[in-house]
Amino acid sequence: MHVRGDQPGEAPLGTGTVPAAGAGPGVAGPPVPGVEGVWRFAAPAVDVTVSHARHAVRDLLLAQGVAGPVYEELLDGILLIVSELVTNSVRHAALLSPELVVEIVLSAGWVRLSVEDSHPYRPKALSEDFNRLGGRGLLLVKAITAEAGGACDVDRTSGGGKVVWVELPLPRPRTGR
Repeated sequence: MHVRGDQPGEAPLGTGTVPAAGAGPGVAGPPVPGVEGVWRFAAPAVDVTVSHARHAVRDLLLAQGVAGPVYEELLDGILLIVSELVTNSVRHAALLSPELVVEIVLSAGWVRLSVEDSHPYRPKALSEDFNRLGGRGLLLVKAITAEAGGACDVDRTSGGGKVVWVELPLPRPRTGR
């Protein structure tokens, strides 16, 4: 799985790989103020991509300092969201979109996660009937996003596909003891 990242004020990182699951830096401190970047990776729309995407996003965020107790709940929510969005692309868009793109944007106080595919169908939160099997993933994404004070939506791409995105505020690290 390849990732592209750009750090403002630095030379582009180029194309690299995300560390394997478990090979990340462990628990890091709070992100350095002003650290911003954009990372994208494309992957095939197959089942194994769900766990690969989740691990890649986790390792990337840990490497950028989104770790530790202050970020624990946010990180759990982001990983659940990436699992749901990638699963939706794999299950519902793969026929018309054999590849999907995951993007992570870190900016001043926010993290944005998006999953893009080439399928034109705009997904909906299908059902609040909790006795029904399936169809509640986007409801879960919306609930996590709302609880965190974020936003989510679906936009059309210039190529006729869609990008489902979520923006979440980063908690402020506590200062002092």
